[in-house]
Amino acid sequence: MRRPASEVATGSLFGIALNYKGLLESRLAEFDQPPYQKPPVKPVLFIKTSNTRNGHDRPVVFPQGVERLQPGPALGVVIGKEASRVSEDEAMAYVAGYVIVNEFSLPEDSYYRPAVKAKCRDGFCPFGPDLVPASEIADPHALPLKLFVNGELRQENTTANLVRDIPRLIAEISEFMTLHSGDVLITGTPEGRVDVHPGDEVVVEIEGLGRLHNTIVAEEA
Repeated sequence: MRRPASEVATGSLFGIALNYKGLLESRLAEFDQPPYQKPPVKPVLFIKTSNTRNGHDRPVVFPQGVERLQPGPALGVVIGKEASRVSEDEAMAYVAGYVIVNEFSLPEDSYYRPAVKAKCRDGFCPFGPDLVPASEIADPHALPLKLFVNGELRQENTTANLVRDIPRLIAEISEFMTLHSGDVLITGTPEGRVDVHPGDEVVVEIEGLGRLHNTIVAEEA
């Protein structure tokens, strides 16, 4: 049974950077340069802190003093039970369901160290509207994902293009830390992020999960 996402996805919000093939491939030349020397060999994790939590049909604030704000459409995986040192073969048994996430951020210079100041502004992680149980999604690795701004399609991809699939993410993350019921893994945002501005209507659509709607508003003085 579907439930409001805010009632179920109550834990920590973990993001994974560079988890779409097109995005990773676009940065490969950069990773050959110092200080990196090679592409990342483990998931590049970041945390969306509790102040970033936001919901469906809620405003997202365009902060004062910044020039650009970018939405990030993503599939969220909600953990259903405590997961520690879980194998890839067992991993999907720990998934309660899925939720649409819009992982807002200010543009970043480094994917190896995603900046807290860019990622963790108030309200920068809307998710919802509902938690879709895992049993309702036949294949979470074949879901079309779209971003609309003011009704115009601005970004389109599919979860078939994830670098690391959901079982691998759960296995690699639970290898060194315990995941708890209600935690959310934000599986990544695709290449081609766009800028939005105060007054824009932003919608993320994922097949089978519905549509997540937010309005961009200017921060008050």
